[in-house]
Amino acid sequence: MSNENKTDEMEDDVLNNIEEQATEQDNSSSAEDNANMEEEISLEEQLQADLDKEKDKFLRLFAEFENYKRRTSKERMDLFKTAGQEVIVSLLPVMDDFDRALKELSKSEDQEMFKGVELINNKFKETLKNKGLQEVEVKQGDSFDAEIHDAITQIPAPEKKLKGKIIDVVEKGFKLGDKIIRHPKVVVGN
Repeated sequence: MSNENKTDEMEDDVLNNIEEQATEQDNSSSAEDNANMEEEISLEEQLQADLDKEKDKFLRLFAEFENYKRRTSKERMDLFKTAGQEVIVSLLPVMDDFDRALKELSKSEDQEMFKGVELINNKFKETLKNKGLQEVEVKQGDSFDAEIHDAITQIPAPEKKLKGKIIDVVEKGFKLGDKIIRHPKVVVGN
């Protein structure tokens, strides 16, 4: 019986070894499966992170492009508004000469010449007005504003109420759109 016991023990040992090996294989395959799943998950996470990074880069680039379009459009509109500014500024002395000529012609007896020059002056002013030129309205008694007016001199105020106010307008000022292209030159009461 001892041989049979030994045989039974050996069979039991062999069976136990086989079971242990199967269990180890199951454990190692499940560990490999877990490792593969972790690799798949991390690969998927990596791809998702890359996708998010590219989406962010695309959105930033798109926003920059939209800002560029808006800025260039605004600059273009500003350029169109003031495109003729140089030409108009160079024509302002001609307008001043017309005003002086009309003042002197009104004193003469030749009314036909006065009417002809007045018509030319009005047409000239209307043409410039259509291009956006506006006169800066300044009259005696207005408050002096250094942002708008250009004081060429100060004199003692003839009346107390004209102190710090405009006494005389020496040269008219003009705006092109909202921008002052020539400040009115004024005399201020002291």
